[in-house]
Formats: sequence, structure tokens, C-alpha cells
Amino acid sequence: MAIDLKIGEFQPEFVGKMQFYLTALDRQVRQEDENPSIGIILCKEKNRTVVEYALHDARKPIGVATYEITRTLPKSLKGQLPSPKEISKLLQDL
Repeated sequence: MAIDLKIGEFQPEFVGKMQFYLTALDRQVRQEDENPSIGIILCKEKNRTVVEYALHDARKPIGVATYEITRTLPKSLKGQLPSPKEISKLLQDL
């Protein structure tokens, strides 16, 4: 699976890039007993008609969804995600 997070509105060219990612995953990473890779494009905004036209002839399974940024973490997720300090340390260790 490939997930592409975009900070703005959906653009049709995102589909071509995702198809490239999925082809690379299928050829380089996917095992013979695994299903073909799928892609998810997450955008801040999307126009349904533009998404439908962009995906009409796509040969790979791709979904487009929007996300919303919140200032506070939902109570159900507290304690389940690393703190900013922990994330910083993990990135330094790479």
C-alpha cells in the first residue's frame, strides 16, 4: 500500500504519480503470494468531479480522501501515539 499525503487541493497529476509508486511497489517489493498494491491519496480538499475524471482510466486501485487538521488529539488516541520528543529522538536515530 502507498499513501501520499498532500497539503493542498487534489490535482489530477497526483494519480499519475501514485500509479508510478504502485508499479514500483509491485515490481520491487510485492511478493508473489501478495495482492497487487493499492494507493490512497490524502488531500486537504477535493472536487468530486475532478477526482472522478482523474481516476476514470486509472489501471491501479487508487482512492482519494480528505483530511482535517485539529489542534488537539482526540481522547481516544491519547497515550497511543509517541510524544513529539519521542518522534524527534526516533528521527535522530535514523
